[in-house]
Amino acid sequence: MNHDDVQSIAAAIEAMAPDFTTLSDAIWGFAELKFEERRSSEVLAKALEENGFAVRRGVAEMDTAFIGECGSGGPVIAFLGEFDALAGMSQVSGIAEAAPMAAGESGHGCGHNLLGVGSLLAAVALARHLKAEGLPGTVRYYGCPGEEGGSGKTFMVRAGLFDDVDTALTWHPAPFNGVRSTNNLAVLEYFYRFKGLAAHASNAAHLGRSALDAVELMNVGVNFLREHMPQDCRVHYAITDTGGKAANVVQARAEVLYLIRAPEMSQALALAARVEKVARGAAMMTETEVEIVFDTASTNLLPNIALETAMHETMVALGPIAFDEGDIAFAKAIQDTFTQEAIDSSLRLYRIRDDVFSNAKVDGTTPLHLGLRAFEGESHFRAGSTDVGDVSWVTPTAQCWTPAWAIGTNPHTWQVVAQGKSPAAHKAMAHAAKTLAATGLSLMTNPTLLAEAKREWLEKKDGKPYVCPIPAGIKPTEKRS
Repeated sequence: MNHDDVQSIAAAIEAMAPDFTTLSDAIWGFAELKFEERRSSEVLAKALEENGFAVRRGVAEMDTAFIGECGSGGPVIAFLGEFDALAGMSQVSGIAEAAPMAAGESGHGCGHNLLGVGSLLAAVALARHLKAEGLPGTVRYYGCPGEEGGSGKTFMVRAGLFDDVDTALTWHPAPFNGVRSTNNLAVLEYFYRFKGLAAHASNAAHLGRSALDAVELMNVGVNFLREHMPQDCRVHYAITDTGGKAANVVQARAEVLYLIRAPEMSQALALAARVEKVARGAAMMTETEVEIVFDTASTNLLPNIALETAMHETMVALGPIAFDEGDIAFAKAIQDTFTQEAIDSSLRLYRIRDDVFSNAKVDGTTPLHLGLRAFEGESHFRAGSTDVGDVSWVTPTAQCWTPAWAIGTNPHTWQVVAQGKSPAAHKAMAHAAKTLAATGLSLMTNPTLLAEAKREWLEKKDGKPYVCPIPAGIKPTEKRS
């Protein structure tokens, strides 16, 4: 890695950061849900065009999915961007108390307003550097909608949009700074819809067949199943339709949504088959009918230590983020809304007690991660799932995290939304952009690194072909609930 190149890219990103910060804040305000991110998608696409990228909109049968490309020749380096919000997460920014802007409205509870713009800033910076230096290579930005429950990237992979990509890079806002190699879980989502017979619950209950009873029995059955499935698998559910609110009616319909997770997709499919037997057994017990409707899926992640090591080295070269006293004070106010258990859990989960720069232990008294976590050089278990996993099966993929949130912050909470436009979050976003762009340049100019990443990727695939977990007939935006 050329230190001068890293500093040159970092300086360029600092100069561009104010405009991109404004863009991120605008997307925070749009707070659009999966596959409805029309304004967010358009402002990102226009920003690419203004910076010399050719943009293809509406790819992979999704109106809000797009690809921007700049440069020519190989290698082809992809940057992944997300920009969807979460339902019911409306929150006033910049304050340390729960205060919805509008009750029931959406909000950026996972920081995707930062994620999408940070990746875009990296793509623009790298493309400019290649042009200025007269270097070959193609920079692509993938505008990926519907990460939250939509598996937008999975549909893009299914459409072959990553087939010629040499490597893909991304990042995510977090309570820590650094690279964390994880084995994310494969996930399958199904709706189980029960149909029974309505009846008066007092006068003629014997004539009814309760779909709600069937849902409850299914949930009980799956709860017992948990004892008999592998410990690193996960099964979650939400009752999405109780059949009505009247207690004196035998409910003729009811629906439950299940997420079924496992370390590999083959294991998730096997576990889903067992859950299906429980559902059909519940239907048999209640003399109802059950319809099983596939919703979406994402494949387990293939981590790439070669790429992650290069990212970590880039972050070492960049040094600490220049947080100031105001950043720390706001993070402390946010952290005061957490229990000590939540803070300790964050420190354990993200393994941030060892600091590369200060060589001191993070003890939980500092509300922002001011340093850089040590990189272990090996992967470890993480129970979450992401559609980045599908990308990782068709091209070597890596991601980093930067501290946009106070230590103790959990995703999908009002605290994330409150921090989404903070100066600290903006600095973290720019730092991620520097990391991605400089790592991308290393891949462009170091064939050995690229070859090592591909060798490791092939080794971890172990000859297994990628099989998209979403059937060909399923469309991204069709209503399945």
